[in-house]
Amino acid sequence: LREARWERARIGAALELAPADLVTVSYVLKELPPEARTGLVDAAAAAGQAVVIVEPGTPDGYVRIIEARDRLIAAGLSIAAPCPHDDACPIAPGTDWCHFSARVSRSSLHRQVKGGSLSHEDEKFSYVVATRFPATPAPARITRKPQLRKGQVLLELCTRDEGLSRSTVTKRHGELYRAARDIAWGDPWPPEGTA
Repeated sequence: LREARWERARIGAALELAPADLVTVSYVLKELPPEARTGLVDAAAAAGQAVVIVEPGTPDGYVRIIEARDRLIAAGLSIAAPCPHDDACPIAPGTDWCHFSARVSRSSLHRQVKGGSLSHEDEKFSYVVATRFPATPAPARITRKPQLRKGQVLLELCTRDEGLSRSTVTKRHGELYRAARDIAWGDPWPPEGTA
Protein backbone atom coordinates (compact mmCIF):
# COMPACT_ATOMS: atom_id res chain seq x y z
CA LEU A 1 0.00 0.00 0.00
CA ARG A 2 2.96 2.34 0.30
CA GLU A 3 2.83 2.94 -3.43
CA ALA A 4 -0.96 3.02 -3.69
CA ARG A 5 -2.54 6.12 -5.14
CA TRP A 6 -5.93 6.97 -3.61
CA GLU A 7 -8.46 8.81 -5.75
CA ARG A 8 -11.91 10.11 -4.96
CA ALA A 9 -14.68 10.36 -7.51
CA ARG A 10 -17.93 12.27 -7.27
CA ILE A 11 -20.97 10.13 -7.88
CA GLY A 12 -23.06 11.63 -10.65
CA ALA A 13 -24.84 10.99 -13.91
CA ALA A 14 -21.62 10.94 -15.96
CA LEU A 15 -19.46 9.00 -13.52
CA GLU A 16 -16.36 7.71 -15.24
CA LEU A 17 -13.70 6.16 -13.09
CA ALA A 18 -10.09 5.93 -14.15
CA PRO A 19 -8.81 2.35 -14.50
CA ALA A 20 -7.95 1.01 -11.06
CA ASP A 21 -6.71 -2.18 -9.44
CA LEU A 22 -9.40 -1.89 -6.75
CA VAL A 23 -12.68 0.03 -6.62
CA THR A 24 -14.59 0.12 -3.32
CA VAL A 25 -18.18 1.24 -2.87
CA SER A 26 -19.10 1.23 0.80
CA TYR A 27 -22.48 2.11 2.33
CA VAL A 28 -23.39 4.24 -0.71
CA LEU A 29 -25.98 2.35 -2.77
CA LYS A 30 -28.83 2.91 -0.29
CA GLU A 31 -28.37 6.67 -0.64
CA LEU A 32 -28.87 6.61 -4.42
CA PRO A 33 -31.95 6.25 -6.61
CA PRO A 34 -32.08 2.90 -8.50
CA GLU A 35 -30.83 4.27 -11.84
CA ALA A 36 -27.84 5.93 -10.13
CA ARG A 37 -27.06 2.65 -8.32
CA THR A 38 -26.84 0.71 -11.56
CA GLY A 39 -24.73 3.48 -13.12
CA LEU A 40 -22.32 3.43 -10.19
CA VAL A 41 -21.98 -0.37 -10.20
CA ASP A 42 -21.49 -0.40 -13.98
CA ALA A 43 -18.82 2.33 -13.72
CA ALA A 44 -17.04 0.43 -10.92
CA ALA A 45 -17.15 -2.78 -12.98
CA ALA A 46 -15.77 -1.01 -16.06
CA ALA A 47 -12.91 0.63 -14.15
CA GLY A 48 -11.85 -1.98 -11.61
CA GLN A 49 -9.77 -5.10 -11.82
CA ALA A 50 -11.39 -5.90 -8.46
CA VAL A 51 -14.58 -4.38 -7.06
CA VAL A 52 -15.70 -4.53 -3.42
CA ILE A 53 -19.21 -3.38 -2.55
CA VAL A 54 -20.40 -3.22 1.07
CA GLU A 55 -23.88 -2.37 2.35
CA PRO A 56 -25.62 -2.62 5.73
CA GLY A 57 -26.39 -6.20 6.78
CA THR A 58 -30.15 -5.74 6.51
CA PRO A 59 -32.61 -7.47 4.19
CA ASP A 60 -32.74 -4.41 1.89
CA GLY A 61 -28.93 -4.04 2.00
CA TYR A 62 -28.65 -7.66 0.92
CA VAL A 63 -31.07 -7.04 -1.99
CA ARG A 64 -28.84 -4.18 -3.19
CA ILE A 65 -25.78 -6.44 -2.92
CA ILE A 66 -27.48 -9.19 -4.97
CA GLU A 67 -28.45 -6.62 -7.63
CA ALA A 68 -24.86 -5.34 -7.73
CA ARG A 69 -23.49 -8.91 -7.79
CA ASP A 70 -25.63 -9.72 -10.83
CA ARG A 71 -24.42 -6.57 -12.64
CA LEU A 72 -20.78 -7.35 -11.83
CA ILE A 73 -21.14 -10.88 -13.23
CA ALA A 74 -22.90 -9.50 -16.34
CA ALA A 75 -19.94 -7.12 -16.79
CA GLY A 76 -17.55 -10.09 -16.97
CA LEU A 77 -16.21 -10.19 -13.41
CA SER A 78 -16.06 -13.37 -11.31
CA ILE A 79 -17.18 -13.56 -7.70
CA ALA A 80 -14.30 -14.04 -5.25
CA ALA A 81 -16.23 -13.64 -1.96
CA PRO A 82 -18.31 -14.26 0.02
CA CYS A 83 -20.05 -16.55 -2.47
CA PRO A 84 -18.20 -19.74 -3.41
CA HIS A 85 -19.67 -19.56 -6.96
CA ASP A 86 -20.99 -17.27 -9.71
CA ASP A 87 -24.38 -19.01 -9.81
CA ALA A 88 -27.58 -17.44 -8.50
CA CYS A 89 -27.76 -16.98 -4.73
CA PRO A 90 -29.43 -20.06 -3.19
CA ILE A 91 -31.30 -17.97 -0.60
CA ALA A 92 -34.94 -17.70 -1.63
CA PRO A 93 -35.88 -13.99 -1.78
CA GLY A 94 -37.72 -12.86 1.33
CA THR A 95 -36.83 -15.93 3.42
CA ASP A 96 -33.42 -14.88 4.72
CA TRP A 97 -30.47 -12.71 3.77
CA CYS A 98 -26.73 -13.19 3.60
CA HIS A 99 -24.88 -10.97 6.05
CA PHE A 100 -21.93 -11.04 8.39
CA SER A 101 -20.84 -9.32 11.59
CA ALA A 102 -17.69 -7.51 12.68
CA ARG A 103 -16.95 -6.09 16.11
CA VAL A 104 -15.92 -2.43 15.85
CA SER A 105 -14.67 -0.06 18.53
CA ARG A 106 -16.75 2.94 19.50
CA SER A 107 -15.26 6.28 20.42
CA SER A 108 -16.83 8.19 23.31
CA LEU A 109 -18.51 10.48 20.76
CA HIS A 110 -19.86 7.45 18.89
CA ARG A 111 -21.27 6.07 22.16
CA GLN A 112 -22.94 9.41 22.90
CA VAL A 113 -24.44 9.76 19.43
CA LYS A 114 -25.82 6.21 19.45
CA GLY A 115 -26.79 6.27 23.11
CA GLY A 116 -24.64 3.22 23.79
CA SER A 117 -22.62 2.28 26.83
CA LEU A 118 -20.35 -0.44 25.44
CA SER A 119 -16.93 0.36 23.98
CA HIS A 120 -17.83 -1.70 20.89
CA GLU A 121 -20.70 -2.76 18.69
CA ASP A 122 -21.30 -5.64 16.33
CA GLU A 123 -21.75 -4.12 12.87
CA LYS A 124 -23.80 -6.25 10.48
CA PHE A 125 -22.90 -5.95 6.80
CA SER A 126 -23.44 -7.60 3.41
CA TYR A 127 -20.76 -7.52 0.75
CA VAL A 128 -19.54 -8.82 -2.58
CA VAL A 129 -16.02 -9.01 -4.04
CA ALA A 130 -15.65 -9.50 -7.79
CA THR A 131 -12.48 -9.66 -9.88
CA ARG A 132 -11.24 -9.75 -13.46
CA PHE A 133 -8.14 -11.72 -12.46
CA PRO A 134 -8.19 -15.40 -11.47
CA ALA A 135 -9.44 -15.98 -7.94
CA THR A 136 -10.31 -19.21 -6.21
CA PRO A 137 -13.34 -18.72 -3.97
CA ALA A 138 -13.59 -20.79 -0.82
CA PRO A 139 -15.29 -24.20 -1.27
CA ALA A 140 -17.89 -22.99 1.26
CA ARG A 141 -18.55 -19.98 3.49
CA ILE A 142 -19.99 -20.04 7.02
CA THR A 143 -23.22 -18.02 6.83
CA ARG A 144 -24.24 -17.99 10.51
CA LYS A 145 -22.49 -18.00 13.85
CA PRO A 146 -21.26 -21.58 14.48
CA GLN A 147 -23.19 -23.38 17.21
CA LEU A 148 -20.90 -25.08 19.72
CA ARG A 149 -22.37 -28.15 21.39
CA LYS A 150 -20.79 -30.81 23.55
CA GLY A 151 -18.48 -32.73 21.23
CA GLN A 152 -19.79 -31.10 18.06
CA VAL A 153 -20.00 -27.89 16.07
CA LEU A 154 -23.00 -27.10 13.85
CA LEU A 155 -22.22 -25.05 10.74
CA GLU A 156 -24.56 -23.27 8.33
CA LEU A 157 -22.80 -23.14 4.95
CA CYS A 158 -23.15 -21.76 1.46
CA THR A 159 -21.32 -24.26 -0.73
CA ARG A 160 -20.05 -24.32 -4.28
CA ASP A 161 -22.02 -27.43 -5.28
CA GLU A 162 -24.97 -27.88 -2.91
CA GLY A 163 -25.99 -24.27 -2.23
CA LEU A 164 -27.13 -23.86 1.36
CA SER A 165 -26.32 -26.79 3.65
CA ARG A 166 -25.77 -27.71 7.26
CA SER A 167 -22.77 -29.59 8.50
CA THR A 168 -22.09 -31.20 11.86
CA VAL A 169 -18.42 -31.58 12.76
CA THR A 170 -17.80 -33.96 15.67
CA LYS A 171 -14.79 -34.93 17.75
CA ARG A 172 -14.20 -37.97 15.57
CA HIS A 173 -13.30 -35.55 12.74
CA GLY A 174 -10.08 -34.78 14.66
CA GLU A 175 -8.21 -31.82 13.13
CA LEU A 176 -11.34 -30.58 11.36
CA TYR A 177 -13.22 -30.54 14.69
CA ARG A 178 -10.44 -28.55 16.35
CA ALA A 179 -10.60 -26.05 13.48
CA ALA A 180 -14.41 -25.87 13.70
CA ARG A 181 -14.27 -24.90 17.38
CA ASP A 182 -12.26 -21.79 16.43
CA ILE A 183 -14.05 -20.90 13.19
CA ALA A 184 -16.06 -17.68 12.92
CA TRP A 185 -19.13 -16.49 11.07
CA GLY A 186 -18.04 -15.46 7.57
CA ASP A 187 -14.91 -17.61 7.44
CA PRO A 188 -14.24 -19.98 4.54
CA TRP A 189 -14.81 -23.68 5.16
CA PRO A 190 -12.86 -25.87 5.46
CA PRO A 191 -9.90 -23.81 6.65
CA GLU A 192 -6.71 -24.12 4.61
CA GLY A 193 -4.49 -26.94 5.75
CA THR A 194 -7.28 -29.13 7.15
CA ALA A 195 -8.69 -32.28 5.63
